[in-house]
Amino acid sequence: MTRRAVFTAALFLFAMGCAKRNTTPEEKPKAFGAALVSMSGDKQTAGVGSSLDQPLVVQVNDAQGAPVAGALVRFSGARGMGFQPASGLTGTDGQLTTRVSLGGIPGRYQLTAATLTSAGKAVETHIDEIALGYQEMLGAKLSATHCIRCHDPESTPERVSNRDNLDPAPHAFTEGAILNGMSDANLTAIIAHGGLALNKSPQMPPYGDTLTKAEVDAVIAYLRAVADPPYRPQGVFYAGN
Repeated sequence: MTRRAVFTAALFLFAMGCAKRNTTPEEKPKAFGAALVSMSGDKQTAGVGSSLDQPLVVQVNDAQGAPVAGALVRFSGARGMGFQPASGLTGTDGQLTTRVSLGGIPGRYQLTAATLTSAGKAVETHIDEIALGYQEMLGAKLSATHCIRCHDPESTPERVSNRDNLDPAPHAFTEGAILNGMSDANLTAIIAHGGLALNKSPQMPPYGDTLTKAEVDAVIAYLRAVADPPYRPQGVFYAGN
């Protein structure tokens, strides 16, 4: 046997040994439910290839809506996604928690949580998570610095939202029903020149002297990434009068 063949065989055996050590037998269900719902952790954003900050929590319920303990739940998703664990039994609260890592391509990742009824029928729930590329990550950072205080309705211990003090209230960046209909050129005009540039609220200040063109583009890319419903570009857009 050649040295190359010996090396290849050793590498194969090593890989097989690692795979064997990392394989955990799936638990058998002790109970079955009728419904599966997402409790928390959906629609998060993170950089490509990284783990989400918050775990994903799902819950199995029976036909009356009561939590079911001991039901088997499996997680699956697009290529490149990871789950820790990928399956498990629900606890006494009917819930199972997993840590989710995203793939290496920016965009929306839909994952599926599935369980079985006592009749063997699959019950699923679908959950969206968002992977941000370099431009979107830059936009998220700029948004946290310049935009989020007025455009995010949620207050945190680190930041008090000012949105409720403004009339009209600024659109949240996730309001795809409104913002998806605006062209990139119109959004650029508003960010750079303020709300009055397109006869919008004068409370929106201009950032043309604060942000570079690349930074404005990054904010728009972030806004497009987190839009709900998702942004679907249509044709060519031009700035309005």
